[in-house]
Amino acid sequence: MRRQIHGILLLDKPAGLTSNGSLQRVKRLFNAKKAGHTGSLDPIATGMLPLCFGEATKFSQFLLESDKSYCVVAKLGVRTTTGDIEGEVIDTQPVAGLSVARVEEVMKKFQGEIDQVPPMFSAIKFQGKPLYELARRGIEIERKSRRITIYKLQLDNLENEYLTFNVHCSKGTYVRTLVEDIGSELGCGAHVTELRRTAVSPYADAMMYTLPELESIVESKGIEGLLDCLLSVDTAVQSYPAVRLSTSAAFYLRMGQPVRASFPLHSSMVRLFSDDGRFLGIGEVMSDGRVKPQRLLAAPDVAMASTGTSC
Repeated sequence: MRRQIHGILLLDKPAGLTSNGSLQRVKRLFNAKKAGHTGSLDPIATGMLPLCFGEATKFSQFLLESDKSYCVVAKLGVRTTTGDIEGEVIDTQPVAGLSVARVEEVMKKFQGEIDQVPPMFSAIKFQGKPLYELARRGIEIERKSRRITIYKLQLDNLENEYLTFNVHCSKGTYVRTLVEDIGSELGCGAHVTELRRTAVSPYADAMMYTLPELESIVESKGIEGLLDCLLSVDTAVQSYPAVRLSTSAAFYLRMGQPVRASFPLHSSMVRLFSDDGRFLGIGEVMSDGRVKPQRLLAAPDVAMASTGTSC
C-alpha cells in the first residue's frame, strides 16, 4: 500500500530523463500515494526540480509561477530545429572575431521586460494538442509573444564558439528561445548544448538530491531517511508573512470563515499557523482587516507529522 507523505523534495534532475520520468522514479522510492512536479525541465536539462508530495501538491502552482535561475552553455554559429542539441541542424554561420564586449552589449538588450515568442517545441497547447506534436510533423503555427522578465543575464565565458552565461528570469521564460534570439542578434545563430537549473524561488541555496543519493539513503536508512530529506509544506509559500491564530480562530478558519488576526501591514497573502505552530495553509487579507482562507491543508496534524525537516 502506498504511503501518505507530505512535503517537498528538491531533486537534482539528471540529463536524459524527463521531468515526469524523474518524478515517477522518486515516487516509487518513497512509495508515495500522491506526488507531482512543478513544471517540466527539458530532457537535456539538469538541476533543481521541486517535487511535491501529498498536501504539498496544493501549493505546487506557487513554485511553477516563481522565478528561476539557470546556467547555460550555448554553441554559436549553429541553429537547430529545437533550439538545443536534440534537434537537427538547419543552419550554420561562421563565428569569427566575436568579442566579449560585443556579446555583453547584445545581452544588455535582453535584460528587463521583453517580449518572447514561445518555441514550437514546447508543451503549449494549440486546439488541445501540445505544440511539440505539431512541430514533429513539420507543422508550424503562429504563436503570440509573451511578456517575460530577465532579471539578470551575466556572461561567464566566451571561448571559441561556446558561450556560457547565467540567467535569472521570470516564469514562462524559454531559455532555448533566449539563446536563439541572442544568436540571431549576434548574426550567427546559436543553440543550447547544456542547461542546468540552479534555483527555483524561494529555494535559492537549498540542498538538492540526486537519484543515486536518494537510492543510497533508502538502502542505508530506509523510508525514514528519505523523509528527512523533505522540506515542510509551508516552505513553498515562505515569502508570505507568518500569522499565528488562536485555537478558536483556527477552528472558524477551517470552517471556511474569515477571522481576525494580527498581520504585517501591506500584506495581501499570509501563511497561517495554529497556536501550537502547525501550518494550516494560506489566507487572503480582506479590506476590513480579517483574513479569509485561500488554500488550506486537509489535515495539518497529519501533514506535518509525515513530513521531515530539511537535511
